[in-house]
Amino acid sequence: MERLQKILSQAGVASRRASEQMMLDGRVTVNGRTVLELGTKADPAVDDIRVDGSRIRIAERHRYLLLNKPRGYVTTRSDPHRRPTVMDLIKVRDYVYPVGRLDFESEGLLLLTNDGDLAARLTHPSHRINRVYEARVAGIPDTHDLQRLSRGIVIEGRRTEPAVIEVVPGKRDDGDATLRITIHEGRNRQVRKMCEAIGHPVDRLRRVAIGPIRDSRLKPGQWRELTREEVARLKAATTAASRPPDRKSERR
Repeated sequence: MERLQKILSQAGVASRRASEQMMLDGRVTVNGRTVLELGTKADPAVDDIRVDGSRIRIAERHRYLLLNKPRGYVTTRSDPHRRPTVMDLIKVRDYVYPVGRLDFESEGLLLLTNDGDLAARLTHPSHRINRVYEARVAGIPDTHDLQRLSRGIVIEGRRTEPAVIEVVPGKRDDGDATLRITIHEGRNRQVRKMCEAIGHPVDRLRRVAIGPIRDSRLKPGQWRELTREEVARLKAATTAASRPPDRKSERR
């Protein structure tokens, strides 16, 4: 018997957090009964578990895809406003879903998978998986602006955690600058809001790395399978980030 949200995550339905929201919304049934309690357990080999009326099955194999998302696509499996979604670019028969978000106007690297455990580790802030963005901003931020970004900016009443900020050399167009920004929080439209807070709004935003994963040769709209080595590095990164510090080594 496993917690229902873990079963849904392992089946590739959604991350554990999103699966919990599905349960609270009354979209999940077990043996015909709507489940609203987050602590509910079930056996996927025996119980009839359904989401929106469709029975779930544990994925027979895990898929790990890397997409270079272009502008003009929503990072979701479906959109009520009928805008193009990243799933329109992915042609696979297995059920996969996006890990995290890139907003409609943003572009760059995006992972899709049906490995719910890995997706949960990649998106949970406690694992501190770095995301690297290149942001072309209006104007040229001065040293004080860059230090503010680096230390953390108050957004909607809460300060962002420290970030690594670099000015990308040789990328100044008509008086604008390109910043390379490394964060691990993943708050909604965080990079855009950080840059707006210092008076240099983002004109173009591209994600260039997710943890150890990079691919400068992947063109917008293209996707590929991650290699076994890349999957292993991703899993190692989430494990290492969540491991408590070695107090003995800290005292040396």
